[in-house]
Amino acid sequence: MASTSDLRSRRSAAQLHALEIVVREIKVSDHNGQRKYLRDFNHSFRSYRSILDSQAWNDAVCAADVVLIGDYHALPASQRWTAALFEQRAQPGDRPVVLGVETIFSRDQHILDEWWRREIDEHELRQRIRYDRDWGYEWGPFYELLTAAREHGEAIYGLDCMPREDLRKIGARDRHAAHKIAEIRQRHANAVIMVLFGESHLAPKHLPRVLREQLPQQRVLTVLQNVDALYWQAAGELREVEWVRVEDDVVCVFNSTPLEKYENYRLCLGRWSCEEKELPDAGPTIYNLIDGLLRFLDINGYSSQNCAQPKFLVDLLPEIYCGPSETRLRHLLLRAIADESKIETMLQRVAEQGSVYLPAINAFYVREFQMMYAAEEAARFLHHACRGLPLLRSGHPVPTGDPVDRFYARTLEHALAYFGSRVLYPARPAAKDKESELTRAACEKLAQEAGGGGRARFDSSVRRLGYALGSELYLSYLAGRTSRSALRRLFLGDLEKAGEARRTCLKVLQKLRSRAKSKNRNANTN
Repeated sequence: MASTSDLRSRRSAAQLHALEIVVREIKVSDHNGQRKYLRDFNHSFRSYRSILDSQAWNDAVCAADVVLIGDYHALPASQRWTAALFEQRAQPGDRPVVLGVETIFSRDQHILDEWWRREIDEHELRQRIRYDRDWGYEWGPFYELLTAAREHGEAIYGLDCMPREDLRKIGARDRHAAHKIAEIRQRHANAVIMVLFGESHLAPKHLPRVLREQLPQQRVLTVLQNVDALYWQAAGELREVEWVRVEDDVVCVFNSTPLEKYENYRLCLGRWSCEEKELPDAGPTIYNLIDGLLRFLDINGYSSQNCAQPKFLVDLLPEIYCGPSETRLRHLLLRAIADESKIETMLQRVAEQGSVYLPAINAFYVREFQMMYAAEEAARFLHHACRGLPLLRSGHPVPTGDPVDRFYARTLEHALAYFGSRVLYPARPAAKDKESELTRAACEKLAQEAGGGGRARFDSSVRRLGYALGSELYLSYLAGRTSRSALRRLFLGDLEKAGEARRTCLKVLQKLRSRAKSKNRNANTN
């Protein structure tokens, strides 16, 4: 069994490589990290007491009168998770739930009330509260939270006041927010009050202390999200961790990773520095994910030799396109794909996942940055680049002759893409597909059936099988049964030779199964 330190190292290695670059770049643009108020937060939560199961987590939330939720403003997952928690807590027959948000100034409460009564629409709300000028983070996730609160809650309140830019006055903003929460309690005596406020405000001596002075009889629970030190500690646990208890009145939830947090913040910084009509540049983010994988696999992007390493992989980096325009994406797809039905499938994939890598033109298209899928597509690119971009060279899938070889080549592509997404984003749920049995006989049968079942069936089969294989590969890596050098060889494998894709795929499957059996025998012996 892998030790805690081994597990932490394996789960974190690729992320830490990518984090070095993005954190260094953020520090150049944002100099507030060393302010005492922010240091207080970082120093307050260095370790947790215990892991919580789902029952203990639910009990903690249900017992609270006031739930203070730490928001990482630049991370859409932070607001979306809060919306989901609000819906979960607002059950018929239970206590009503009220939402308070830092995002909206208390002075604009009348505007929020007009929207609540459906007297104004989303566009007017956004404009009149000066969301883009006074807040500037992504609107969509925050509006999802407002909508969830209007559908399931009793009221919504703005809690903040000026000035936001002056950290010397930030304590006054905490006192103002605590006073507003006390007013909410007077208006809604029996309600659970959920408050979403910037995470640095939730250091014990900041908003929580002032609030307890205002409401000493209330049970206040602080809910942190994705605190770095706690995340890295949890990375060493033998199982995936979703919730931990930090103190009696403080818990932390993990719904994202440090890399996802900071990449989203970097995108925000890029958007803020752009001209008003200019789109933010996702290029540095995608290139950083690729670089993290290169360093994790010990692949030298500057190698001039084309033997154990791809020759000058740095020259093969993809072109990056950004933006919401379907017309532009369709134009790109027409260059890469001639089949209209396949284009529609790809458009749907981008709508769901936010990004796609197009190997036939060696280009990335990013409509919306979603870490899990961006990491998957980065690993997909690397798999193609390590083989010299064969689709770009030939303009059609390789190998071209045997449909069985094509099946296994695509399966390996999905397996390595899924694996790469897990090492960059360990929070991704494990692929569980009961239909994709990982035995040689089952794979051979699936390959034969998929070849005669049309494109849709083929694509579905290779994706399901590839994800299942990639998931097993990741678990084997975490357990120390598959080395990084073995993984590097898989990325570098030449699949264009006839029969090579099938041989490689079945060999990987055989090794995974034999190592798993060996582990089980050792466990039974012990």
